[in-house]
Amino acid sequence: MMILIAEDDLVARRVLSATLRKLGHEVVSAEDGEEAFAAYAREPFAIVVTDWMMPRLDGLGLCRRIRAEPAPRYTYIIMLTALKGKDRYLEGMNAGADDFVTKPFDRDELQARLRVAARVLGLQAEVKQLEGLLPICSYCKRIRDERNDWSQVEQYLARRTEATFTHGVCPDCFETRLKPQLDALPATGTPRAP
Repeated sequence: MMILIAEDDLVARRVLSATLRKLGHEVVSAEDGEEAFAAYAREPFAIVVTDWMMPRLDGLGLCRRIRAEPAPRYTYIIMLTALKGKDRYLEGMNAGADDFVTKPFDRDELQARLRVAARVLGLQAEVKQLEGLLPICSYCKRIRDERNDWSQVEQYLARRTEATFTHGVCPDCFETRLKPQLDALPATGTPRAP
């Protein structure tokens, strides 16, 4: 898995990067939150491991910026910190962190938390895929919404998007449905009696 790390301490960044690579991950590293966010803006990462205290943009600011960005998928954020206490934990969660690892980190604990991150991301991807499924009637093509009401495709989409509709006839329907009706019309425009 591709992981973005933000750590201002050179030694800690190298140790974290080497550990993640040994665990089988690809790593992009940044010296602070600003550099990390620039990398994230170019390519949203599934997992971000960030130090709490960094110059320019700290881990809390990085979390807030990532959460404010529209992204095609969820980003799981693990905060590295030497800070302790319930207030700090709540502050990090409110900023958008998903999990915490105490510095200096333990390799086995980090690996376990990355497995949790992978499970959460997998479940979120599955939910997103299931949300994309529309129950549609095989016969009339109406769609069932979240209230269990059935409506025409046009009505369903108009309530949820800015789409507007114009109707036409596709070539297959013209040949199989409309053309036989047109061929049955006499030259005067009234249908012929069978």
